[in-house]
Formats: sequence, C-alpha cells, structure tokens
Amino acid sequence: MGKEKIILTGDRPTGRLHIGHYVGSLKRRVELQNSGEYDKIYIMIADAQALTDNYDNPDKSGRTLWK
Repeated sequence: MGKEKIILTGDRPTGRLHIGHYVGSLKRRVELQNSGEYDKIYIMIADAQALTDNYDNPDKSGRTLWK
C-alpha cells in the first residue's frame, strides 16, 4: 500500500474575488481536484490574523469574502 497523496493549500481573505484569483490559483485547484491523482485535497483560509483582528467588526477584516 502506497502513501496517500494529499494537497494542503489556502487563500488569504484579502477582498473580493477577481480574475487574478482565477488565473493564479482557482483554475489549477479545480484541475488538480478533477485529475483523480490525489486522495485528499484541503483548502483553508490561511490568514489567522484576519480571523482574529477586528473580531467585533468582520466587515473591516475581509472575512466577508464569500458573502
């Protein structure tokens, strides 16, 4: 039995999605996901500071990215 093939990647919540996100990472992630080559793929919000700063004002921190 071989080792599991796992991808861990993430994004910083820096604002609204734009073409740069698509070209820079989203397109490739979809390709990897659909390739069937990996056993697991984890995608996370990679900026812990954005999740803790301005906890009482989430609109200011960018956590409204997926609104």
